[in-house]
Amino acid sequence: MDQNAGHPRRWGILGVLVFSLLAVVLDNTILNVAMKTIADPHAGLGATQGQLEWAINSYTLVFAGLLFTFGVIGDRTGRKRMLFIGMALFGLASLASAYSQDPMQLILARAAMGIGGAAIMPATLAIISNVFPPGERGKAIGVWAGGVGLAVAIGPITGGLLIEHFWWGSVFLINVPIVVISMVLIAAFVPESRDPKPSKLDPVGVLLSIIGLVALVYGIIRGGDLGTLANAEVIVPTVAGLLVLGVFVWWERRIDNPVFDVRNFSNVRFSSAIGMMGLVFFAMMGGMFFLTFYLQIVLGFSPIQAGALMIPFAAAQLIFAPLSQRVNQLFGAKLSATVSMLVVTAALGSYALMDVDTPVVLIEIIFFVQGAAMANIMPPATTAIMEALPREKAGVGSAMSNTVRQVAGALGVAVLGSVLSSSYRGEIASALPAGAPHTAGESIMQTLQFAGTLGERGHALIKPAFTAFVDGMHVTAMVSAVIGLVGVAVVAKWMPGKARPVQQAEQKEPAVV
Repeated sequence: MDQNAGHPRRWGILGVLVFSLLAVVLDNTILNVAMKTIADPHAGLGATQGQLEWAINSYTLVFAGLLFTFGVIGDRTGRKRMLFIGMALFGLASLASAYSQDPMQLILARAAMGIGGAAIMPATLAIISNVFPPGERGKAIGVWAGGVGLAVAIGPITGGLLIEHFWWGSVFLINVPIVVISMVLIAAFVPESRDPKPSKLDPVGVLLSIIGLVALVYGIIRGGDLGTLANAEVIVPTVAGLLVLGVFVWWERRIDNPVFDVRNFSNVRFSSAIGMMGLVFFAMMGGMFFLTFYLQIVLGFSPIQAGALMIPFAAAQLIFAPLSQRVNQLFGAKLSATVSMLVVTAALGSYALMDVDTPVVLIEIIFFVQGAAMANIMPPATTAIMEALPREKAGVGSAMSNTVRQVAGALGVAVLGSVLSSSYRGEIASALPAGAPHTAGESIMQTLQFAGTLGERGHALIKPAFTAFVDGMHVTAMVSAVIGLVGVAVVAKWMPGKARPVQQAEQKEPAVV
């Protein structure tokens, strides 16, 4: 294959890869809509807020921890093969998730899904980078991001339809036919590719990263469950996680084949783009967690209605993601990313102004604006990250991008979920009757379930529960907005400005020499 011309069937291959990624993206967006039902002890599994956080984070932490290893294995043994194996694992784990009998089984099955997802994601971007020439790669990644936006768009409404007509496990079972069709298309159309000089595996780095991240996230979530940071159950795992991650960074700087090459962060374009992506996902994933309960419990929308309400957010990404490279070329990465980050931050901050009487039209407008702004952040950032590394290291490059994104998302759910939990627990405590079980104040779902056991007396708890949740959501939204402002500062300070035209750069080159 001519590397400059690209693969003759590259656009068809891109379509297959986008469809293959559909199951992975669908899974996360569908799960958001299903969380309220999974928390129900009768219609679901009776999961607590902490268990719901783990149902999300068990997937993302395993996903992030294994991305590099599978990226390297794919570069070594064949990316098509790795993509095929990943789809099979993802389908089997989805089947196990659908028929989980308790929250712990769901958490473990979700972790198994993370193994499959970790094999799929780096292979898709690596194959795109190998079948498309440099001149078309940015456009291809924009289409890829648009496909992700499509999955985000149909995920919530699909999840709502499934929850309305079937049992909660159907939101995972829907992955199976997608996986089967994807495997047939991959076998028929996707070419095999490898790195001629693949990196070595780093099992020590993988183990350190997973142990450190799991311990850190456990400590953060446990702090939210207990409503305090001054507890050995919070301090010990959090400090241990930070220490292990410190050892991980030391180890990665020391060896020749790091699983996460921290030396790449010396490249300003790479580090600013990946930092911006991490901060966006930290704030966004944490925000999505509380928005699910706000829409379905506080505002009283059904799962299908809540899913439909998320469509403007996803539709904006679908519309604007393919155009983002053009915006980036016209205004430069620094200006377009800084403005987009400011808009995202403003949208996150606006959730602190929402309450039980906020008009639905206003919520929809904010969702659309936030989605449009994010569409102008993710594709240029992904392109900058991929282009900062050699083409033959595409698997590792996409793994670095997705690792930061997934880790940031997991930390966002853990940190912002814990902020919400602590704030809610502190405010609802005074409204609970004497002798109420400890679990009654852990989340709004559990408070309402407890109120249901009290009969007529339980009605007095409903309004305080809504008020406590909305107040907790306001605090959480302001924390996420502050994180967004950090992202604005990072982009404004370090993201490179508008690139010089190639011809102009070539004309000036002899003078420099």
